[in-house]
Amino acid sequence: MFIRSIMRRDIFQAIADPTRRAIIALIAVQAMTPNAIADNFSTTRQAVSKHLRILTECEIVRQVPQGREIYYSLEVHKMKEIDQWLEQFRQIWEDKYNQLDTLLLTLQTQ
Repeated sequence: MFIRSIMRRDIFQAIADPTRRAIIALIAVQAMTPNAIADNFSTTRQAVSKHLRILTECEIVRQVPQGREIYYSLEVHKMKEIDQWLEQFRQIWEDKYNQLDTLLLTLQTQ
């Protein structure tokens, strides 16, 4: 018997694709229907639906039914996960910049 395991994508895999990042940017401004989102791309509606499915699986976007339409909106708390992960690197970068500033000031005064 062959058991197929389904790996759940993580948020970083979801944002790795430029089209998905563009979709995120679109719906960050306002909730949109799949057709309205697709109108912004030179690709098929099916391709946009696939990207939306991945974003939904990763809980970056949520589906909000309104009448006969489904609107996609951004889940801001998921974006905060990315920000928290990046925060550890921000501190390292800031330390490096501060060291560089100190070195440049030292060189400047000599």
